[in-house]
Formats: sequence, structure tokens, C-alpha cells
Amino acid sequence: MQTLLPILYLLAAAGFILAIKWMNSPVTARRGVVAGEIGMLLAVVGTLLRFEVVSYEWIFIAFFIGSAIGVPIAYYMPMTAVPQRTAFSHACGALASALIGTAEYYRQLPHGVVMVALVMETLLGYLTFTASLMAFGKLQEILPTRPLTYPGQNIVNLGIFSLAVAAGVALIFAPEQTWLFPIFTLLALVFGVLLIVPIGGADMPTVIALLNSYAGLSASAMGFALDNKLLIVAGALDGSSGFILAVIMCRAMNRSFSNVLFGAFGTIQKSAKETTERPVRSASPEEAAEILDSSRSVVIVPGYGMAVAQAQHKLRELSDLLTKRGIEVRFAIHPVAGRMPGHMNVLLAEANVPYDQLVEMDDINSEFPRTDVALVIGANDVVNPAARLDKSSPIAGMPILNVYEAHTVMVIKRSMSPGFAGIDNDLYYMSKTLMLFGDAKSFVTNIVKELNAAVPVSA
Repeated sequence: MQTLLPILYLLAAAGFILAIKWMNSPVTARRGVVAGEIGMLLAVVGTLLRFEVVSYEWIFIAFFIGSAIGVPIAYYMPMTAVPQRTAFSHACGALASALIGTAEYYRQLPHGVVMVALVMETLLGYLTFTASLMAFGKLQEILPTRPLTYPGQNIVNLGIFSLAVAAGVALIFAPEQTWLFPIFTLLALVFGVLLIVPIGGADMPTVIALLNSYAGLSASAMGFALDNKLLIVAGALDGSSGFILAVIMCRAMNRSFSNVLFGAFGTIQKSAKETTERPVRSASPEEAAEILDSSRSVVIVPGYGMAVAQAQHKLRELSDLLTKRGIEVRFAIHPVAGRMPGHMNVLLAEANVPYDQLVEMDDINSEFPRTDVALVIGANDVVNPAARLDKSSPIAGMPILNVYEAHTVMVIKRSMSPGFAGIDNDLYYMSKTLMLFGDAKSFVTNIVKELNAAVPVSA
């Protein structure tokens, strides 16, 4: 047993590392998922063997309850709700970590390094639990997606966090003061709520990544508290990858961490341009089909509106139809399109859109001036030219897809309402832009019908 356990843990750690490595590419993503699953299985088996469990009764009960919840979620959760499910998973993982830390505290009242790790584990676990539930509520629109702010909010938040840290430090030096632990727990839970309240929906991709990092760090601290090396490795991988992803997201939005956490980004912005009615040009499915049919190159820009309408399969059908007509079709992917990193990639992969048609922002931007038609499906802030052309805009400097440089722009959208950033989009009012008002799936379906009714494609 002494020889087998290190081997199982080593193989499990290798599985986690390979999972992260392989999930960097759509081509190897499935392999990465399998590697992660095998790694987790080995980790669970090794842990059970390590503690020489006498009775497996409660373990099997927990296994069946977890399976009864997890399997239906995996099968029936729509792809549009994956961000919410991710936030909920963070909440469950963080709560598990925090509860284990709480149980260990009352079981042995540890001292020294173990108590330091336990305080970090429970602090991060509890604040991540409530923060993730708040993120879930905002993503599901149970709670307002706009930032909720009040004067002195940052001072209040910092004060509560400081009190929680002070209580944790006091417990490190005097763990026998058990009356202080519930106060410490309550402060961490409250801070998690207040951390997310002033953050708008536009920043949810970064928030999801940060919460992933917090949950991982909590698990890593739990590894130190329980003297479990695999937990330390797995938590560190989760925490570091989540943090790196959050950095990438911030760079994609030209934002800093402090601006994301304390900037209240997403409040409705008013400008002089909004004080008067601005004319827009609209088009019917027949007109849109005619424009697409006469083009040579088309770039499709998906956004959260595509996810809501579940239009990815119809977009694949449209793409195939245009390709058969000799028209070059590509999909432009912005790093923060949707509500979590890689959201658009996952949806398009579900519709079997070829990987080589998915082009990242940095690679596609130089192609827009040579693009006949840019078809925007439910994207908003990531195509707003104000980020480049209006230095006074709240999103000034944010990297965007240069859709406005295409010869013709068509935008499928239900209405003229702003995106999560709460900023009016100047793209909609440009002379080259045609607004295609309606549900994305229905509108694309009608375009496909019109194209099929036109001159048949030669064999």
C-alpha cells in the first residue's frame, strides 16, 4: 500500500496536467476530458485506500446522490446555461472545501502551519461559495445583471474583508477561541455576496475565471491542512489556470483586476448621441439573402444572442450553403464573447462547425477590410467601434472585432437595446449597416429558405 498510493497520486496528477494541456485545443479537448476523468478516479481510489475506510456506507450514499444530480445536469443542461452551471459547480466545490475545513477545525483545533492553511481554506471557500451563487443569480438573471452600487461601497467591502482576515489571524494565534470561528465564517460569507453585487454582467467571463481560481486555491490550502499532496497539486493547477485565464480576459477587455472588481462596469451610459433619435437601416430576410448570395467572402460574428436563440445549428446550415456557392465563410471569435471563456467555440463545435473556420480576433481583424459581408449574430460590445474611435467611451481601448471595416455589415438582433456594458453601439447607425430585427434562429432559418429558393447550387 505504501508503494501503490504514491503511484496512484502521481498518475492522477499527470492526468490533471495532461487534461489542462489537451483542452487548450478543440482537436484534443475530448482527450483532455478523458484524462481529467481518469485522474480524478485514481485520486478518489487512492484517497479511499489511504484512509483505510472501514465502512463505505456513507461514501456509496454520497456517490449515488451526486450521480442522481450530476447525470441529469450533464444531459439536460442547455449549452446557454453552461456559465451558470460552472458558477454553481464553483459554489459546490468551494462549500465542500470550507465545510471540510470547518470540520477539521472543530475536530482537532490545529496549531501552526496547519491552522494557517485551514484559515485560508475556509476563508476562500466560504467567500467563493456565496460569490459563485451571486454570479449564478446574475447569469440566470434571477438577480439584476447591472451593478448595484452605493456611496462608500468599496470601503464597506474592504472593511468586512479586513475584519474577516483579522478574525482569521486571531484564530491562528488562539485556535481555542471557538466562539470566533462562526463570526469569521459569517464575515467571509457576507464578503462573497458584496464582492459580486457591484460587478456587471459584462464582466462575468472574468468573474467566472476568478472564482475558479479562488476555489482551486481553497482546495490547495485544504491539501496543506490535510497533508494531501495531490490536493495541493490539483488545487494549485486549478487556481493558477483560473488566474491566468482571468488575466487573459482582462487583457481582452483592456481592463485591470481592480477595475473589474470595483469599477461597477455595466451601468447604463448616456451620451450626447443618445439624446436625439438616430436613423437606422433595416432589411428583410429576402434582402439579406440576396446580399449574402452576391458576396465572395462572409465573416460571421457570434455572440450571446446566438446562444440564447440556439441558432448555431442554423448558422452551420447557412455556412454550408454559402460554401457550396463558392463563398468563403469564416467565424470570428472574440475572447470574451458570450458569458464565459470559450462559450462561442463550444456552441459552434456542438453544431459541428469545422475548427479551421473558427478564427481568433487577432487573426481575423486584418481581414475585415477585404470582407464583403460581416454578419453579426447577437454580439454587441465586442463589435462596438466606440472602443477604437471614441476616447471618452467607457470601453475605450477594449480590443474589438473590426466589423465596422467590412464593406457591408448585417446585425441580427431583437431590438436596439445595449449589451451588458450598457453602452449604445455606434455600429448600428453606420450607413453600411443593416439591422435584421428578430429572433436569431428564426431569421437565419428564413435566410436559408430564401437562398434555397434562389438559383440552385450546381453539383
